Amino acid sequence: MKKIAILGATGSIGKNSLDVVRQGNFKPVLFSAHTNREVLFKLKTEFPDALLVLSGQENAPLPIDFSGRRGLLQSIAACNADIVINGISGAAGLEPSIAVLNAGACLALANKETIVMAGPLVLALEKEKNAKIIPIDSEHSAIFHLIEAHGKKNIREIILTASGGPFRNYPLERLARVTRLEALEHPTWNMGPKITVDSATLANKGLEVIEAARLFDFPPERIRVLIHPQSIVHSMVILKDGSIYSQMSKPDMRHPIHSALHWPELVPSPFEVLNFRGLSLDFEEPDNTRFPMLSLAYAACEGPLYPVAYNAANEAAVEAFLEERIPFLEIPRIVEYVLSNRLWSEAKSSEPCLEEILEADKRARDMALQSIGSIK
Repeated sequence: MKKIAILGATGSIGKNSLDVVRQGNFKPVLFSAHTNREVLFKLKTEFPDALLVLSGQENAPLPIDFSGRRGLLQSIAACNADIVINGISGAAGLEPSIAVLNAGACLALANKETIVMAGPLVLALEKEKNAKIIPIDSEHSAIFHLIEAHGKKNIREIILTASGGPFRNYPLERLARVTRLEALEHPTWNMGPKITVDSATLANKGLEVIEAARLFDFPPERIRVLIHPQSIVHSMVILKDGSIYSQMSKPDMRHPIHSALHWPELVPSPFEVLNFRGLSLDFEEPDNTRFPMLSLAYAACEGPLYPVAYNAANEAAVEAFLEERIPFLEIPRIVEYVLSNRLWSEAKSSEPCLEEILEADKRARDMALQSIGSIK
């Protein structure tokens, strides 16, 4: 029986993970949330032996076992989990991922910012601690298993698929009038607000390009993106001989979570299998003019701190959009402004330490906020 910890247990990834855990032979040992105490209390009733962590509040009352940011990191070391699902959103997930690897546990990773911000550092730690990172994002889960099946040396190109979000057919002048509520209506996935907006701008796919390049040690020029509105094909690889292999399933996050929790075994899944009857699949090239966040991500692959700046600026801009302080098209403009600073080319090494990464993150956010503040 694997001992499981779920970080971000009350969010979208956490809820899907709980569905998988309830169907399998797992023992939950830790649940974390940022502020949602009520859901944690309910989980304690269902899983009385699990530790509870409330990372967004200091000195939280019982039955919370650990509280605050430091408490979250301490709980990861204390819970003795075999595998930890990191479903925390954004840059806040980086240090918990590091804590998981330092504890020698397997890291089931839905927090793409961990690899985007600190890929070399985290992958070196994975090797040092003899741990394992298993991606949960549907696209990277697909590539992970396709590489396992065919061998990286045999793969010529990686193709990441993107739904295109709710605005893929909008002309530029209509994008300028997109509202917060419109951006939160994703056509195929049910996700949190930040990642839903990222899907609408294609920033999510940009982050996934950076993540794939770092996680799989693959040149970004050999990673392509195709718009695939049905979200059935989660990614593809082209082998040296020109043959193409894909991973396909219904757009349901429980499938990659099930695969990650049972890895390296292949265990029958209780979740619905894809039915091909009446199914049509469409693919098209992304439009970098209307959605420049993707091309900005490729540009950000050029140095160790540019991905940090890309992510930080995007997080700040998306937060401002969700608070209705900036229009939709300001998000890529702000990110481009932050990336234009030559500061990000001044990393002390090709593998920055955590302190340098966090400092770059703060500087990029400050630049983004300055730009946001100048918008009338």
